[in-house]
Amino acid sequence: MSYERFALTRPGPGVALVTIDRADKLNAMDPLFFEELIAVTEELGRDPDVRAAVLTGAGRAFSAGGDIDGFHDMAGDTARLRTHTRLVFDAFSAVERCPVPVIGAINGIAYGGGTELTLACDVVLAGESAAFAFKEPTVGLTPGWGIVRGPDVMGRHWTRMLALTGRTIDAATAERAGLVQEVHRDGELLDAAVALATEMAELPPLAVEVGKVFANRGTGEGFAEALEATVLLFTTPEHAERVAAFRAR
Repeated sequence: MSYERFALTRPGPGVALVTIDRADKLNAMDPLFFEELIAVTEELGRDPDVRAAVLTGAGRAFSAGGDIDGFHDMAGDTARLRTHTRLVFDAFSAVERCPVPVIGAINGIAYGGGTELTLACDVVLAGESAAFAFKEPTVGLTPGWGIVRGPDVMGRHWTRMLALTGRTIDAATAERAGLVQEVHRDGELLDAAVALATEMAELPPLAVEVGKVFANRGTGEGFAEALEATVLLFTTPEHAERVAAFRAR
């Protein structure tokens, strides 16, 4: 199956490389991105030849997060905002539900939804130049999916630090926070991620799948409330003003 927002290749036996393929927009996430992310994870799960996957971004970014122009287009339409936010939550959750392990190879910036997608990966490797941030507070929002998942991965203190400030952290800091497991030189990142995926792919697939399922037990609590809170924030005057200022810049 072909995609507009993703490219799929096979760098080695049992391994799929999934590349976010919107480099001209810093791999920003629009509705099509989220729809295709769900489809990609479903395809990986159906393919008996795929036992592990690597997720990375084309160009100089993993993902700059949500497409701000899309936010503007949905302003004031609560029903549409709720449908979109549910799609976002479903897409990130689909990475966690994917039967095969998904290794994040984070190259460059991972802002907003880029950090949330990082949280959804099973293991995360980052290049030295990677940068992470929940930028949602800067436009009057909160990282709805990330504010629920963050404490499971980074703990409450680091989640609050990022979600309440919009502050950017580098790869070394992200490793200390538990968001990243290994930091590599930028030019060696993809090879390291594929090597790790190959290591996983060589193990009995059912054992790996069951291990992933049990490690992710109980991780769905709180999403319904976070979804509604996120929709509410989309409707505030502060959000509209911040988005307008961002687009003007």
